[in-house]
Amino acid sequence: MSDCVETTEPSPDEDRRGFLTKLCLGLSGLIGAMITLPGVGFVLAPVFAKPKQVWRKLGKLEEYEVGKTVSVEFKDAIDQPWAGVTALSGAWLRRVSEDEFIAFSINCRHLGCPVNWVEDASLFMCPCHGGVYYEDGEVAAGPPPEPLARYTVRVKDGFVEIETSSVPLTTNDQV
Repeated sequence: MSDCVETTEPSPDEDRRGFLTKLCLGLSGLIGAMITLPGVGFVLAPVFAKPKQVWRKLGKLEEYEVGKTVSVEFKDAIDQPWAGVTALSGAWLRRVSEDEFIAFSINCRHLGCPVNWVEDASLFMCPCHGGVYYEDGEVAAGPPPEPLARYTVRVKDGFVEIETSSVPLTTNDQV
């Protein structure tokens, strides 16, 4: 009897096969991560990104009459070069006093339909599902769950400016 213990060393073919298996698994994992990470980043970016806010000029101060509510258009804060007409957004602007303005989102908080200002009744009305808002944007009737969203407005160098940002259409939006 011999006292030596027999050890089996892998053959060169088995070493090569093991190395190639590990190499293939590693490269497959790397390629999978390269394909998956941009998609994950795209999905999670809005959660962590701060909404872009830009001041847009609406017109000269003298163009707006005290006590009147008018529709205004401006370029959206998140417009893209290819957006064209879709980069335009709207708001209802009311001049409250000589230097104070209120701006409401043009979209109903129920499902985002554009609301109309009815001067005679002093109400904002949504034609889609009958939502009605008072002149201060509070809900008067219908399905809207909350008041019209407001924009920040300022007067600077004789121009009325609105701070554009992403405005949630409904309470389901997590902005």
